[in-house]
Amino acid sequence: MKRDNMENTVQKKIAAIHDLSGYGRCSLTVALPVLSAMGHQCCPVPTAILSNHTEFPSFTFDDFTPKLAGYTDEWVGLGLTFDGIVTGFLSSAEQISVVAGIIGKLKTEKTEVIVDPVLGDGGKLYPTCTEELCEEMKTLVGMADITLPNVTEACLLTGTPYKERGWTRKELTDMAVKLRLMGAKSVVVTGVREGVFIANAVLARGSSEAAFIRMKRTGQTRPGTGDVFSSVLAGAVLNGETLTGAARLAAGFVRDCIACSDELGIPLLNGVCFERLLWKLARR
Repeated sequence: MKRDNMENTVQKKIAAIHDLSGYGRCSLTVALPVLSAMGHQCCPVPTAILSNHTEFPSFTFDDFTPKLAGYTDEWVGLGLTFDGIVTGFLSSAEQISVVAGIIGKLKTEKTEVIVDPVLGDGGKLYPTCTEELCEEMKTLVGMADITLPNVTEACLLTGTPYKERGWTRKELTDMAVKLRLMGAKSVVVTGVREGVFIANAVLARGSSEAAFIRMKRTGQTRPGTGDVFSSVLAGAVLNGETLTGAARLAAGFVRDCIACSDELGIPLLNGVCFERLLWKLARR
């Protein structure tokens, strides 16, 4: 294989395997600007093209599963290498299997694989997710250096009964340990409700105890915040932050974006107005 001599290797390169929704801030329309603001070259791998994200009453959907292998085989043939691979929304069990193959082809010893297992929220699967897709997602989680499930997704992946509130530190740590036993080296369980706070449980590689990051809740729940969180965390980790530090930065940035969006009166379905705050990430 040819060496990747087409780019200055000082700048980190991240392959972002996400859908592209033309309207509504999520997936690639979040990952590209966030990772770029943090100094990285974001290289998109579109898994699907949507007119707008799926929380709108209607949308068009063009599945890119048949095109993915050929798309990334070109990169392999060119000898391109990546410092990070980030995955988000995947539309089917078949697509997860294809993406697992892509990771196997693109990953080198230096590559950080970050898997956001997008399956559901609020104790329920998203409408596009099936039981088969959930099972296949476990394979992808097993390939992750870092996986970032929310509480619902952590429950679905580990077979843990879901509850809205009342999680103990031990219960969350036990779920994170189960995910690590699947093969993930580090785990961040996000979006844990603790009264007026939102907590994130961080079980870093080699650690037996989870660290907990708490932020006071602000504003209304909005789509796309998980994509903002995962993009900021990925960018921070690739910039040398510890996993706990990266999770703290991501949680704080999401909180600030929600507050800004509410202040500006941004409609809920439009997600968060992160564009106004990208300077905070670039300044770092």
